[in-house]
Amino acid sequence: MKKKEAIKVPVEIFGTTYPLRTDGDPEYLKKLAKMVDTHMKSVSQRTRSFSGPRIGVLAALELADEYCKLKKDYDELLALLEEK
Repeated sequence: MKKKEAIKVPVEIFGTTYPLRTDGDPEYLKKLAKMVDTHMKSVSQRTRSFSGPRIGVLAALELADEYCKLKKDYDELLALLEEK
């Protein structure tokens, strides 16, 4: 099976364009970038900070927290399903 070649996909996050490479669906990568951009804009409005790196870290922490909570819920649901 031939490996799919990576393509460059320009995305904009918090005012900066990043030329990212993906061997997956470019639209999915754009969707992820839009999610991060939206989250960073939300964090910047709540913190009133103008520091891009600080906003990025706070946004990453919030997204990681959301992921961990969803993962915990998912794992608990799987455990309940396995009990039946």
